[in-house]
This record gives sequence, C-alpha cells and structure tokens, in this order.
Amino acid sequence: MGQAKGLIGIILAIAVVIASFSIFTVNEREKAILFRLGEIVKTDFEPGLHWKTPFVNNVRKFDARIQTLDAEPERYLTGEKKNLIVDSFVKWRIKDVANYYTATGGDAVTANLRLSQIIKDGLRGEFAKRTIKEAVSGERQEIMTLITKQANAEAEQFGIKIVDVRIKRIDFPPEISDSVFRRMRAERERVAKDLRSRGAESAEKIRAEADRQRTVIIADAFRDAERIRGEGDAAATEIYAKAYGKDLEFYSLYRSLNAYKRTFSSKEDVLVIEPDSEFFKYFK
Repeated sequence: MGQAKGLIGIILAIAVVIASFSIFTVNEREKAILFRLGEIVKTDFEPGLHWKTPFVNNVRKFDARIQTLDAEPERYLTGEKKNLIVDSFVKWRIKDVANYYTATGGDAVTANLRLSQIIKDGLRGEFAKRTIKEAVSGERQEIMTLITKQANAEAEQFGIKIVDVRIKRIDFPPEISDSVFRRMRAERERVAKDLRSRGAESAEKIRAEADRQRTVIIADAFRDAERIRGEGDAAATEIYAKAYGKDLEFYSLYRSLNAYKRTFSSKEDVLVIEPDSEFFKYFK
C-alpha cells in the first residue's frame, strides 16, 4: 500500500513537471515564436495561456512595444555641397516576428544596426537633393515623411514597421558654424553702423532745424522788443511834449534840476564850466 502511494506521488510529480513544461503564457506586450526542434512552427499567438509539446517545442518571446533607435549625429552633404550635422531618432516595432527572427536572430542590437543604415542612406539621399535653407526649415517635415515611407519599404523584409522618423536637430559643423557666426556678426555690425550713421544724420538735421528756429525766435523777439521800445519811446516823447507844452518854464526847471542831480551825485565830482553858462541859468 505504501509503495503504491509512493508510486502515485512520483507519477503526480512527473505529471506536474511535464505540465509545467507544456504551458506557456504570452501577454499583450509580447510576440512569441513556437519552435519544434529549431524549426518555426507558429507565431500568431494571442495573449493568454498556450500549450506546447514538452522537450520537443520551445518558445521565444520578443518585445512587441514601440522601441526607440536614437542614432548618433551624422554628417550629410547638401545639394550645395555643404555639410550638416543631423541628429535623428526612429520609433519602430516588430511587425512580423518570424521575419524579424530570421533576419536579425531576434537581437534588438542587430535590428537597430540595420535600421540605422537604412535611415542614414535615406537621409543622405534626401539632403543631397536640397539646399541648406530647404533642409533646415522649408522641407524638414517633408524629409521626415519621405524617410519614414522609404524606410518602411526596406524594413519590411526584417519584419519591422517604422512608426516614425524624427529629426531632432540640424547643425553646421564647427568650422562652418564659426564662419556663419562671423558673417552674422559682420552683417549685424554693418546694420548697426548704418543705423548709427542714419541716427547721426537725423541728429544733425534736428540740431540744424533747432538752431534755425532759435535764430528765428531770437530775431522775432528782438524785432518785437525794438518795436515795443520804439512805441514806448514814442509814447514817452509824446507825454514829455504834452507836459512841456503846458508849462515850458517849469519843465525847463525840472529838467535842469535832474541834470544838476545827476551831475553832482558825489562829493568828489568836479565840473569845470563858465559861471555864466546856460547850465547854471537857475542859480543866478
């Protein structure tokens, strides 16, 4: 009886081991290949639990999610025979897992190397058709669209689908960048010099106009002052004449007294004159 129970236990253990080797799972993030003695038997597995023949079949799983190939910046020649440094990246995923395994051995590094060469060849051809201006700004989106389409056609043989190709950055090589910066600096200096010369010219015009207006204002003010002074002198003369006409003797005395006052304003003043002159008329 004890031997029978032991035998049953052994049989159950063997059954569990065989069952564990007969079951495998595939989740939604994976693609799987079922091999029979190294030969591909099946690839279209849905996510879930699946069966295989133990010790005869084996399963390999691959990441079915979108992967990124971040390529090293590469130098490309434009249609103007000018070099540009282009930094790009590629988004890709496995489309046909059997072709992918056959072409790359299921190695993502190998897949990236092959995709990198396809992208480089495509970018080299597209940049060679365009000028720097077209490549940098005018047709950048068009280049990415064309490269994605062309790369997909070539990558299909590897069981890979190119989701997107993006150009992150386009730069000039250091030697060209220095030359461009020097030209830009010279151009900015030329513009600044032109603006300064125009400003100086405008300043001279404004200054000349201000000087002209100043001269005109001073001349007008002097003219008006002289006219007012003349009018005042005329009014004073007229007043003096009217006052003089009312009492000639008193006016003569008043004028003489003012003359005496101005002449002898100080004790040190000395006047040499004939005593019987007209000046001393009112002292007699």
